[in-house]
Parts: sequence; structure tokens; C-alpha cells
Amino acid sequence: MGVMAALNRELADFLRRARGQVDPSRAGLPSDSRVRRVKGLRREEVALLAGVSTDYYARLEQGRRITPSAAVVEAIGRALELDEAGRTHLRDLIGLPAGPAPRRPSSVQRVRPGLYQLIDALDGQPALVLGRRTDVLAANAMAKALFADFDKIPPRQRNYARWIFLDDQARALFADWQDQARAAVESLRFEVGRDPGDAATTALVAELRERSREFDHWWEQHRVHQRTYGSKRLRHPLVGELTVEYESLVLPGDPDTMLYVYTTAPDSSSRQAMDILASWTASGPAGQQARSGADAEPES
Repeated sequence: MGVMAALNRELADFLRRARGQVDPSRAGLPSDSRVRRVKGLRREEVALLAGVSTDYYARLEQGRRITPSAAVVEAIGRALELDEAGRTHLRDLIGLPAGPAPRRPSSVQRVRPGLYQLIDALDGQPALVLGRRTDVLAANAMAKALFADFDKIPPRQRNYARWIFLDDQARALFADWQDQARAAVESLRFEVGRDPGDAATTALVAELRERSREFDHWWEQHRVHQRTYGSKRLRHPLVGELTVEYESLVLPGDPDTMLYVYTTAPDSSSRQAMDILASWTASGPAGQQARSGADAEPES
């Protein structure tokens, strides 16, 4: 299937599923005595809320190639109650010129030395550098101690989504595994919308759909999510239960690379646990090498 046909199918699926998630009672629609046989809004109701004809919206939902204006896309996003990630995904699937710039040709992503130095300098704070499709490009010693030693994973498989779904230790580590795993699926959905022709992303999704029933189920729901900040609840084998907050930073000049830094609340049991982990890391094997992927980067 060509890239354009795949985009048409993705757009149709996304619109249908988004429409089914809207509560008609909140949409401010005129009263209607007809019995609802399906969940969510009808096509004509989305069209009414967006200010377009029912036929026009139906053609969009059928995946037919028409290119609405930015104003129409924004109106459809409002009608479907999409958040910013959802609206960006919609613009990507439609191919709106005002959306994100085209992605650069696929290439091996490399982390510059200064970025390694930066994450090494975050003493006591775990830090990860993720690339396209959540490939793990770098991790400092604390991130390896908190999550996993990604150096021990073959470079071509060094991927956060693959790790969280296919590694039993990841399932045991996250007390909120379902929330974290689902967010990983929704991030990959967002990634596919940005770069639908990327062969490595397509192969990763196919592998995870085949090997993980949960991944396949959540993939079918076609929800999108762009991780910018949040929290993770862990059951760490060395320091017990703790909650970490994360902030993500897009690197200037390299929108395909994200820096994630993990912190804990002051004067909390989580901070105490992190301090213990930092002390162990500084004196143990994990403190002797702070780089992940310095010799071999995941291939795009």
C-alpha cells in the first residue's frame, strides 16, 4: 500500500474513532428525538458543528483525498473535541501545509558529545535521550539504574516502546504499567502521522502488534498522545516504591530528539529513594559508565 493510500485509511479511521468518543450531550446540539444506535456523534452532527456540509465531511471520513483549509480543519478539531496532539495528528493526516515541516530523510541518529556531557552532569537525576519512534539514543547512569541498562540491549532493538511491552522487568517495574504502555502506543500513533513512510517505524509497529495483544488492542483505538510532562509510579527492586515526575525538552535544531529528565518531590519518600539509588549508582558499576549508545546508535 502506498503512502497516500495509507494516509487516507489512517485519516478515515481517526475521524471515525474520534467522532465515537464525543458525548453528544456536551456538544450543544439541537434536541433530537431519534434513537442513537452508535456511540458518539453522527456524521451530520460533526458537519453541523464544524460548519461544513454533511457530504463534505463524509468524503473526509471516507478517506477521499480532499484538502480542507486550515480554518475547516480547526473547526473539525473543535467539533471532535480534539486536544492539541489530536489536532496536530489531524493536520498531519490531511497534509495541511501549515502543519509541521516535512521530516528529513531517514538516517542514523547520533547524539553529539555535548549532550552526553549534559546528561552526565545531571548528578542524581535520571535523564534519557529518545529519538524517532522512541529509540533510546542515550541514558545517564541514573536512568540506567532507575529503568534498565539499555547498553545491554542490541542497538537495533534499543527502543523504549519495545522495552516497555516486551521486557518482563519493565512490566514489573511500573506500578502504572497500563498507563505508561498506553501512552507509548499513542506516541507511536502520533509519530506515524508525522512520518507515515518511515519503514523502521512501520516495522516496529508490525512487530509489537504481532507480539503484544495489549499493543494491538490500543493501536486499534487510534488515540494520539504527545508526551511533554507527567509522572510514573515505580516499584524499584532496590529502593521500593517511588513516583518520578518528568519533563521533556525538544532540542533546538533537532525536533526528532527529545531529552527527558526525571525528578522527585522535595522532602518525599520518593526523594529519599532516589537519593539512595544515586548513592548506590555512584559507588556501583552503573556509575562507571554514564553513556548508552556511545558506540552504536539505533538505526533509523
